[in-house]
Amino acid sequence: MKNKTMKHRFLLFCLTAIILGGCKTKTTEAIDDQDEEIQAKVADLVSKMTLEEKIAEMTQDAPANERLGIPYMKYAEALHGMWLVLDYYGNTTVYPQAIAAGSTWEPELIKKMASQTALEARALGVTHCYSPNLDVISGDPRYGRVEESYGEDPYLVSRMGVAFIEGLQGTGDEQYDENHVMATAKHFIGYPENRRGINGGFSDMSERRLREVYLPPFEAAIKEAKVGSVMPGHQDYNGVPNHMNTWLLKDILRDELGFDGFIVSDNNDVARLETMHFISESRTESAILGLKAGVDMDLVIGKSVDLSSYHSSVLLDTLTKNPELVKYIDKATSRILTAKYKLGLFDTEPKEIDPKTVDVGKKEHQDFAYEIAQKAIILLKNENKLLPLDKSKISSLAVIGPNATEERPEKGTYSLLGGYSGLPPYYVSALEGIQNKVGDDIKINYAKGCDLLSNSKEGFSEAIAAAKKSDAVVLVVGGSRKTGGEGVDRSNLDLYGVQNELVEAIHKTGKPVIVVLINGRPLTINYIAENIPSILETWYLGMHSGDAIADALFGDVNPGGKLTVSFPRSVGQLPVTYLERPDFIGSGKGLYKDSDKSPLFPFGYGLSYTTFSFSAPRLAQSDIAVDGKTTVSIDVTNSGQVTGDEVVQLYVRDDFASVGRYMKLLKGFERITLEPGETKMVSFDLGFDELSILNTDLKKVVEPGTFTISVGSSSRAEDLKTTTLLVKG
Repeated sequence: MKNKTMKHRFLLFCLTAIILGGCKTKTTEAIDDQDEEIQAKVADLVSKMTLEEKIAEMTQDAPANERLGIPYMKYAEALHGMWLVLDYYGNTTVYPQAIAAGSTWEPELIKKMASQTALEARALGVTHCYSPNLDVISGDPRYGRVEESYGEDPYLVSRMGVAFIEGLQGTGDEQYDENHVMATAKHFIGYPENRRGINGGFSDMSERRLREVYLPPFEAAIKEAKVGSVMPGHQDYNGVPNHMNTWLLKDILRDELGFDGFIVSDNNDVARLETMHFISESRTESAILGLKAGVDMDLVIGKSVDLSSYHSSVLLDTLTKNPELVKYIDKATSRILTAKYKLGLFDTEPKEIDPKTVDVGKKEHQDFAYEIAQKAIILLKNENKLLPLDKSKISSLAVIGPNATEERPEKGTYSLLGGYSGLPPYYVSALEGIQNKVGDDIKINYAKGCDLLSNSKEGFSEAIAAAKKSDAVVLVVGGSRKTGGEGVDRSNLDLYGVQNELVEAIHKTGKPVIVVLINGRPLTINYIAENIPSILETWYLGMHSGDAIADALFGDVNPGGKLTVSFPRSVGQLPVTYLERPDFIGSGKGLYKDSDKSPLFPFGYGLSYTTFSFSAPRLAQSDIAVDGKTTVSIDVTNSGQVTGDEVVQLYVRDDFASVGRYMKLLKGFERITLEPGETKMVSFDLGFDELSILNTDLKKVVEPGTFTISVGSSSRAEDLKTTTLLVKG
């Protein structure tokens, strides 16, 4: 029955694609024949394998088996370019980090980035990648892995995640061909819902929150993008560790969502059932718990712990004495072998590749990384139109700050690229980008000011002197891989070290100051927001960071990115997210005694060097049946003097429903480019997917009543135009 259901889903997908414009598709019969042929080959192989050989397949390397001609399946990370775990190889393209790429609000960019990454993976002999990260950030940016996510909204993360997977794996006839690899959707599920913002902290939450916030990206990854692999999170869910959670991994992931690929553990997490969660009393018991829950492959990076969570030295004796458990081994081995067949590994001769010398980066890829970086930059503030800088009016410019430049490291990679970064052939810093932009036309006065991690103010005097002898100041501050990323969580969100004091000192010189943030998480930058006239949020922009920053500073690029995460005013305000239910805070009636309750900068926010005006939204039909559909349209006009991009955002709210729900939910978006005076109409569909809620039985339904339909430039009420849709029972 399950296979039949999956066939019907694929047929529907193919027919839809043909109707919408025709993509290359295999016939249903051909797909069925291929699947049946693969399953027959897998069954035959498994029947010939010894127990030791089956267990060996279940380690992260999925090693080759010379006796039976089974090929090796090499893994790596591919979050924003290729990174071979625990090693670095040169000349890979490093694209903007996920939080930056998400800020473009352009899924097609993500898809193309992933397709280029797949080419570099194949060139390195990699066929299985542990990306993308589909975690929805729950409003606590103390958590170090915020930078790996596409944001705080489940719909946005879904769209970006599907685009990434389709780019990496390919679609139609191209899926898993010689130019594509297998993706891994992680971390299933609720990983950012951690206590105190701590990586791996336990997750206590309702099933409603799990389904409303965290499940949608994985559902889309499985049903739309056909992701080949899934990785659970480190944590437990309501007391049951994810790596032994049968309800999550079998009932939800496989039976409900229809996932038929293989599950790979996160690093050492099967063993952690004993060493972190204290559930099992031995590694053997841990392995059995993971195996029964459906974990097919055990990842232990770098052999920091003996590769024996699933290895024969642990399992062989137990499985020999308990033959009823062998069926779990057969299932796991079969899923891994199926992946190898789908990837075409049985049909190709393995290549001997030295990752330290192979040159995989292409100029085309590097140029595209530059394009994404340009589109990711967010203008948070621009008082008195300080930006863009006019070269003809500036003879000298101070570039100050610990993040203004970074030398090529002797080991590893640049910290200003963010986590899970490979080593590119070059990295353009903000200082270098500005110098390249202005040449000899403007004198650049550089001073570091302070170290990122130090409390020393020894460099302040040099920085102040540089500012005083310059016409304007570009102050580059923020964070790095040293202050964020996996395993680097924080107790506060202030600028690290004495950076904020450096900002104050430079501001007091009276010179016009532009703050450029290079960082991986939202920060509490109240002083900067109140006192500095212009602020650019750039995140980690990849190998062309400085070029893109310089383009934005001097107006060669008009910033058009939008925030995918909310900025808090203080850690006492956490969690901060636009996903608010109608409590005293969410309804607008609750107040903090000592602080504004709103975020410092909200989800979806971002300014431009031009201005845009929005018409009132128009419904094709103002009332529909509960099973009906309509569209909402809005006219957007560039009312300024320069060409610019706007991200048009659709939010929906069921005004009165049988259950509590979020005050608004993102249900559509489109980034458009407008010339001065140009107007474009943007339309969004409104149907079951946009109007449904989870009822008291946690089933998706559309309930009769009125719906507030909001369209605008951010999630803030003042940035939205609204209309009302009536749904009749």
